[in-house]
Amino acid sequence: MAILSIQSHVVYGYAGNTAAVFPLQRLGREVWAVNTVEFSNHTGYGSWRGKIMETQLIYDLITGLEERDVLKNCEAVLSGYMGDAATGKAIIDTVKKVKTLAPASLYCCDPVMGDSGRGFYVKSGIPEMFKNELIPLADIVCPNQFELEALTDIKIDSMDSAVKAINTLHEKGPSVVLVTSFKERDGELSMLASEKNAEKNSFFKITTPEIPLENNIAGTGDMTTSVFLSHYLESKNLKKTLEFCAASVYSILEDTYKSVLIKNGAPFELKIIKAQEQLISPKHNFNAERIIL
Repeated sequence: MAILSIQSHVVYGYAGNTAAVFPLQRLGREVWAVNTVEFSNHTGYGSWRGKIMETQLIYDLITGLEERDVLKNCEAVLSGYMGDAATGKAIIDTVKKVKTLAPASLYCCDPVMGDSGRGFYVKSGIPEMFKNELIPLADIVCPNQFELEALTDIKIDSMDSAVKAINTLHEKGPSVVLVTSFKERDGELSMLASEKNAEKNSFFKITTPEIPLENNIAGTGDMTTSVFLSHYLESKNLKKTLEFCAASVYSILEDTYKSVLIKNGAPFELKIIKAQEQLISPKHNFNAERIIL
């Protein structure tokens, strides 16, 4: 079984597929990577080279996989940064095709649109495509707090408003929602995870110390989503998945922070390779708290 990951790609550093594929592989997953953009580096540097990949290339690559008769072995489709709205249509068609050939497969949507402090950093039309077309198709959706607000039109300033926004996403279709960053208090950062279907309804919060990375780093959401997806596919246990994901991500971010010298606010990169053992055996452990709704 394999994961089809449709995301951006950078030559230098970590964002999109470069932040997601290695963690998935290190966790034992076969990954088929399709790149939506090919950039020299992520856009946080202010300048970059490269281009958005032609939509037809994405269709051609998926057709090639179909001709090899391997799409039936796809366990999940993972999508992230799209480049332009036309890519979204290719993702929609791909997910539908995979679900026809592999009915048990899941679609995990990372609605990459922006972040607190930066605002939106995608082209017009992309937020609307996530909101109206991709989210209803998803089984799992993994927004950050900014993206959760954008998808639901709900201002999130408390746990109550976060729960309301998450339930709004559930109503659109996804059975699992992971909020990759949620801030209630200074010095702390939380993840929220909710699972809702006909048989069960569970909601968990996990909190770690906040590492002062601010906007100097990219790829954390891409990495978080990939780690969460891998563990969820393995266990289907939301609490265990959230705990292992938070432990691994925090440990990698801590190792990254300790190994870099921040100069003049310039971006720096995740140390995923150097800290790869944290994907298997994280040095920290955090307990997920069940939230009673």
